[in-house]
Amino acid sequence: MSKFGTQIIGVASGKGGVGKTTISVNLAVKLASLGKKVMIFDADLGLANAQLALGIRTPFNFSHVLSGEKALREIIVEGPSGVKLVPGASGIQHMAALGHRETASIIQAFSELEDELDYLIVDVAAGLSDAVMAFMSACQHRFVVVKNEPYSIADAYSTIKVMMQDYNLDRIHLVPNGVDSQREGERLFTSINTVVQNYLAGQIRYLHSISADKMLPKAMKASKPLVDFSPKSVAAHDFGALAEKVMKLEKNVPLNGNIQFFIERVAAQLASKAP
Repeated sequence: MSKFGTQIIGVASGKGGVGKTTISVNLAVKLASLGKKVMIFDADLGLANAQLALGIRTPFNFSHVLSGEKALREIIVEGPSGVKLVPGASGIQHMAALGHRETASIIQAFSELEDELDYLIVDVAAGLSDAVMAFMSACQHRFVVVKNEPYSIADAYSTIKVMMQDYNLDRIHLVPNGVDSQREGERLFTSINTVVQNYLAGQIRYLHSISADKMLPKAMKASKPLVDFSPKSVAAHDFGALAEKVMKLEKNVPLNGNIQFFIERVAAQLASKAP
């Protein structure tokens, strides 16, 4: 494990449909293939897709933890390259709108984890709910996935605006997805960052773009991460570059980064928003 402890990465997108879970899963598998100990928390609890993208079966999910039927450790499953997954509760409608009490139960469950991890990747739900922002606030790094489409750009900006103005967050990184070239991704970042600088008096950071790739829908249909399904594809190469950039972020992270620290920050954020 890194001397900096567990690095917590939150992955958001504003609205859905831009490849947030694809980014989370392929980044996790690539980091694991590079020798890192990685866990994904599928915090999109109303439309949990990470298990499908990883191609693994999850007999139990987070609803069983919240109901008290299972402990968190009992629902964790292992996927490709040893990536561990805390599965969400796909198809259970009320899970999409957790209240403070239910989210507190999640926090309590995670406080029991003792796994030594290099990375915990938190794949949050779409939208800007208090719970989503509580998780993003608790992460050391925040990734916003965006496509070069008007609705996605607007949603990404709204997400960044809420993070900066309402939650005073930094370390926000843009990850353009489905671009035709790295140059297009860099231009997209520059245009969004310019608006952020002009209207929010802040700035975001750029990591790496993920190229549009005809192999991606084939990998999804096969229920396999692209980096395993087609490791020589253009997008798989991009995920490798993204993983390398992520590993270079470690030096900027406080020494007290660990799961307990993450849990405490989530709890504090939720308490501040309680009615």
